[in-house]
Amino acid sequence: MRGPAARQLALVALAGALVSTGAAAPPTAASPPAPAKVPVAAGYGGAVASVDADASAAGIAVLRSGGNAVDAAIATAAALGVTEPYSAGIGGGGYFVYYEARSRRVHTIDGRETAPATATETLFQENGLPIPFAEGQTSGLGVGVPGTPATWKSALDAWGTRPLGKLLKPAEKLARDGFTVDGTFRAQTELNQDRFKDFPATSKLFLPGGALPVVGSTFKNPDLAATYAELGRKGTGALYRGPIAEDIVRAVRTPPVDPAATRKVRPGDLTTGDLRAYVTKRQDPTRVGYRGLDVYSMAPSSSGGTTVGEALNILEGTDLSKLSESQYLHRFIEASRISFADRGRWVGDPAAVKVPTRELLSQRFADSRACLIAPDRTLTSPLAPGDPRNPAPCATTGRAAPTTYEGENTTHLTAADRWGNVVSYTLTIESTGGSAITVPGRGFLLNNELTDFSFSPAAPGVPDPNLPGPGKRPRSSMSPTIVLENGRPLLAVGSPGGATIITTVLQTLTGHLDRGLPLVDAIAAPRASQRNQTTTELEPGLWNSPLRAELEAIGHGFRQNPEIGAATGVQRLPDGRWLAAAETSRRGGGSAMVVHPHGRP
Repeated sequence: MRGPAARQLALVALAGALVSTGAAAPPTAASPPAPAKVPVAAGYGGAVASVDADASAAGIAVLRSGGNAVDAAIATAAALGVTEPYSAGIGGGGYFVYYEARSRRVHTIDGRETAPATATETLFQENGLPIPFAEGQTSGLGVGVPGTPATWKSALDAWGTRPLGKLLKPAEKLARDGFTVDGTFRAQTELNQDRFKDFPATSKLFLPGGALPVVGSTFKNPDLAATYAELGRKGTGALYRGPIAEDIVRAVRTPPVDPAATRKVRPGDLTTGDLRAYVTKRQDPTRVGYRGLDVYSMAPSSSGGTTVGEALNILEGTDLSKLSESQYLHRFIEASRISFADRGRWVGDPAAVKVPTRELLSQRFADSRACLIAPDRTLTSPLAPGDPRNPAPCATTGRAAPTTYEGENTTHLTAADRWGNVVSYTLTIESTGGSAITVPGRGFLLNNELTDFSFSPAAPGVPDPNLPGPGKRPRSSMSPTIVLENGRPLLAVGSPGGATIITTVLQTLTGHLDRGLPLVDAIAAPRASQRNQTTTELEPGLWNSPLRAELEAIGHGFRQNPEIGAATGVQRLPDGRWLAAAETSRRGGGSAMVVHPHGRP
């Protein structure tokens, strides 16, 4: 295996070259509103990587003014709520992973949305049968209590150095003055055009005059600017009680549908009491050892930490750096298949079901599952799970169940500061465009996060830990990850993409740590995603590659997916600089920035 020191030294030369050829710097008064997107940057003073240049610039401005990584992450997230409103915002939730340099500890906040207190296992059923997914998605029924504002408060109360009102100012200004529409924003609006037009508040905001936004035009959201200003004055509690909370509940219980619309829009049962009762959870992260490194991520209600962790444990027994590309991908695909089989059986909200987190992450369990992988043949999906409580070599237990559907949108940001603190933060409103319901007069879309629950058991007679329940958090695949070397941050990474988040993070980690790819190249590499399904998804770069035929020859089946995930990451270089990395092309490319790209201040 290539050692961590060798990996970092190789990146120093790369980062130096990138700095001299245009690494992004913080905006100045004379800068255009939208800085140019740069997918990789290196320098001192801290770093931010996100999918959007305006959002990354907001975080960099906070770092430059003396704020820390937590402050920067919240400013970036708030700006993403303006420029990426179909992916995230204060109407959604997420997971926040934080490395605290002072204590050398990793902390997490579970800011996942919750179901109403009245929710039951049959929330998405009618006459004993699951309703169509579209009726759960575009409805009040799929809306959970938002967790994002409460996450910001929890993070700032514990580790922040700046008041919320100050951190919201860049996003408030961006919403009031507008941002430049790009091709991704227009395409995502077009994808949702049929849904958006059925809700007058949504149509007025995102389809003014009934037309799609024009690329290059300025998009303004004065209602969201006013909402941010109110949260800045009153605190995030203003979303959970008072007029904003009442407006959310009204929109859920009586969805504001155009009277001429023919769409069946089901009401939800969310109450002001549900909003008042919402709390985030501070909990221990997941941790696995991998190649002498410590990999930290989110524990349940997210399945990200346990599933990525189990797959890494399975793969650790093989020196991936010495395999051919096809054998590496074969091992990666099979480890993903196995860990998803176990995820489906065992992972849900630990407040409602017993989740054997420690056992799922044990090397003993991983070894009992790894022996299922053979170099010259493939496993068949759906694969039955193993029993982490009583591992038996090469054994499965119970009946196989397919992986249930999970929407593929979200956003991820990473941030680091000059003191060595690091944030990896994934946030979402679930589907692209969420529920399609904009809270009238407030400027933000509500999530459809409850559709991450299983509408009915994944297979008859098979226990499903992810059925709805009162106050329950739906299982997530969000996998914000921080990797430590000798107790200090080596890198942080994460991605959007629904259940493909897990495979994206796993492939990025192994591509960098095992295959020696620079972080930006590990992020850009064409992706595969196997989630205990009959076929594995491939991006065009692999679909059109000779590797596909090599893998098909040993039994793999594939289907094409034009784009999987949109990762970002940061990395600490040996000379003390930070490297920020984002996508080179997915979602129009990401935005990596550092505070001082040309040397120390």
